[in-house]
Amino acid sequence: MSKPSICVAVAVFTGKANCPYYAKAELLADYLQTNLPNFRVHKITQHPDKWEWLHDIRETNGWEHSQSPIIWRELLDRGGKGQLLGGLNDFLEYAQQYYGITSMMLSEEMLDIAEENLQAHLEIVKEDEEIKSLIKPVQIWITSASVPICYHLIPLLASGEVFGMTTEISIHLLDTDQFKEILHSIVMEAEDMAFPLLRSISEHTKIDQAFIDADIIIVLDDVLLNLEVQSLENYIREVSEICQVYAPLIEKNAKSEVKVISSGKTFANLKAMMLRTYGPSIRPENIIAIATSWESAAKAMLARKLNMNTAGVKDVIVWGNITGSNYIDLSHAKLYGYDCAIWGPANFQRPLLNMIYDREWIHSEFLSAQSTLSSRVSRCTGMLPAHAVATVLRYWYHGSPSEEIISVGILSEGQFCVPEGIVFSMPVMFRNGNWEVVTEVEINEITQKVLGRLSHELVQEKLVALKEISEMHPYEAE
Repeated sequence: MSKPSICVAVAVFTGKANCPYYAKAELLADYLQTNLPNFRVHKITQHPDKWEWLHDIRETNGWEHSQSPIIWRELLDRGGKGQLLGGLNDFLEYAQQYYGITSMMLSEEMLDIAEENLQAHLEIVKEDEEIKSLIKPVQIWITSASVPICYHLIPLLASGEVFGMTTEISIHLLDTDQFKEILHSIVMEAEDMAFPLLRSISEHTKIDQAFIDADIIIVLDDVLLNLEVQSLENYIREVSEICQVYAPLIEKNAKSEVKVISSGKTFANLKAMMLRTYGPSIRPENIIAIATSWESAAKAMLARKLNMNTAGVKDVIVWGNITGSNYIDLSHAKLYGYDCAIWGPANFQRPLLNMIYDREWIHSEFLSAQSTLSSRVSRCTGMLPAHAVATVLRYWYHGSPSEEIISVGILSEGQFCVPEGIVFSMPVMFRNGNWEVVTEVEINEITQKVLGRLSHELVQEKLVALKEISEMHPYEAE
């Protein structure tokens, strides 16, 4: 009578790394695998302190055996649960009955091999940790992190769509002590969602610990404007004080190539400029303010007029002060996938102004509706601003798609006759981890006059801010 074969089974050996009984079973299994062509072994060792990891497997299979080692057969050809063999004595009996082979290992040898197994296990764990430590997650800090935008921003950052499906991230939420409970709730919720690429998420309320090893800093701080309560100068002072705290910490704690994004509902341009003023060692090209929320709202309004998908409206430019006086320029906007008499491939585009024959609508409704757009953007506290931040980061790391223009507040170097030294929103393209101003954009005389007016407003805002600095810190102003 032929002996049963395990040609379609794998014997699984699990045990504590320092278990002498596992050591004896393991060596016998190695001998059987070497000498029997159809005998396959899969070994799993665990640190003695983590032996409870098998609880779920035992519960699922209804196994009562819990001592080290636990040995079972995986029935690969039949599916279903594994067949429990048991512990060391059960395996010795199995090997003797079916193969006429047993182990004569002495207790002293078992103990020596068990000690070797434990040391080998610890070395493997250490190597794995060292390898994992080499995979540095992107360190992202978010200020004023109790605001609702974080609930929408975190899933976008952790999904892999922004930085790539193989890039891990660590998120640090920074706010004051009064918002500690909110931060704690955000952390717990993000951990419960178990994002594969979210290495860690933590809350911080001690400002001296801010921005440690930061790769990216997203500044969401806002001052709530109410000019009936206090003057614009006082609000500018508040912004200056916030940036005066942040900038030196960024210089001290963040990485040298840190990217800083100024967002929020108020003073986006001014925050970017003041961070540069108080943090002169921060690369100026790495501090930007984003206007994507304005672009998105304008594109949606145009798409509704043209009865098309908003995603098909491209290259709408936002000039000037993102959260103040700005100008939405349609002269370079393009339409993709627009349903008209002329069709072309997916990259076929039409100038937007050629497709809107109702020019009166543009002047009487769209341009005059910027106050309506401003209201829409300022009321958005979740999805739209979060999407704006995620979009800009994706472009910054992976480049603008299809040479698409996007509006960003940057420190002016005199492009488009905009005075140097103010943060001004203008069209850029992202390439190879950097951005470039699209200076090829042609602007007419009317647009140039508008840019002059917007520049003047930002220059005045800068002068007020510098005046506040000189009053608070006269030596720094010099």
